[in-house]
Amino acid sequence: MSNAQPSPSPEQASQESALARYVAQIEPRREGRRAVHIHISQLREGNRKAHHLRIAADTFGSLARAFDGQVFSLSNGDLVAICKDAKVEQIDEAVLRVRQLFNDDPLSLADNASEEHQFCTWYKLEEDFDRLKEQVAKLLQAHRGGAAANKTRTRKPMTPKLLAGLEIALAQADLGNIMRRQPIFALPKGGEPKPILHEVYVSIADLRDTLAPTVDFLSDMWLFQRLTRTLDRRMMSMMRRTDDSTISSYFSLNLNISTLLSPEFLQFDAALRAGARGTIVIEVQMIDIYSDMGAFVFARDFAKDRGYRICLDGLTYLSAPFCDREALGLDLVKLQWNNDILDDPNGSRRATIQAMIESAGPARVILCHCDSDDAIALGHDLGVSIFQGRSLDATYYSKGRAASS
Repeated sequence: MSNAQPSPSPEQASQESALARYVAQIEPRREGRRAVHIHISQLREGNRKAHHLRIAADTFGSLARAFDGQVFSLSNGDLVAICKDAKVEQIDEAVLRVRQLFNDDPLSLADNASEEHQFCTWYKLEEDFDRLKEQVAKLLQAHRGGAAANKTRTRKPMTPKLLAGLEIALAQADLGNIMRRQPIFALPKGGEPKPILHEVYVSIADLRDTLAPTVDFLSDMWLFQRLTRTLDRRMMSMMRRTDDSTISSYFSLNLNISTLLSPEFLQFDAALRAGARGTIVIEVQMIDIYSDMGAFVFARDFAKDRGYRICLDGLTYLSAPFCDREALGLDLVKLQWNNDILDDPNGSRRATIQAMIESAGPARVILCHCDSDDAIALGHDLGVSIFQGRSLDATYYSKGRAASS
């Protein structure tokens, strides 16, 4: 008999509910605390880019961790950060960094606007606690109303018939609006991050919301794999025709092995300008490699003969012992950061990762999914100097640098 506790309801699990509980907990200890509410939901829809929203959340997350607080990402996109003993200047610096992300929106200039239409609202909890409590109650009520309206919108599982319809829609869809680019940085210890590649990909969540918001793409992994192969071919076609100079060189693509053997890839390859292949990295998944080793070896040799570099993506601290970069003929490996790595009382996880990095060569390892300073610090301790993740995005973009510089 299982002793597992019941899963929390959506209401219990919501950030609005968590915020309400947190505010109630700190009511007796409000001294020295300040809160700031960033009104992301009031930005123009076209300016609420998912990438920028993640950076904003990471920026305030760092502040909250440093000053005994918490940050809450609400269902409407708003952020509420509460800190203890942080100076006004320190909070204002975070606000300014986030404001710069949305400087094309009139709301970011609304310093003296009414409270109903301004970029952020400040609370000094020793004086403004009741006002914050009232605002949290409004946010919670609005969330409950939205949750009730969406309660019946349960996503249905993927089926072959639904997949067939999706593939038809995908052939005609404009993927430009949901194509994403995330930089991969060279970051030596004590240095500044410098982008050396941009991973180009289509956001699966945005694709689902655009083409089939009621379908659960991940309910059947075999059908999902088929969908990604169709998406690969569509990406190849689109990138072959684009005049976007930011994806003409120094980028990476995550592709299925079968895509590397497809006519669409050959057409993409033929359309590249001279010298571009040597700047492009093809990322492949471990499960794809081992599901058909013969196909992988053939595709790898073909791609490397053309000048591409091959990177193993999706490596974790659990699968690290099974990775032999040289034996697989890979140029790079991507190791996924996970906070579980720090839960390592006997040092076994660190030792496993260290052995893989030393075997692969530290200069050939990319530590990805870095969402905290802890990830960067551990990477540096292990000799890694190439990183990818939201923590670096937040640092880099908050300084007003362009991703393509």
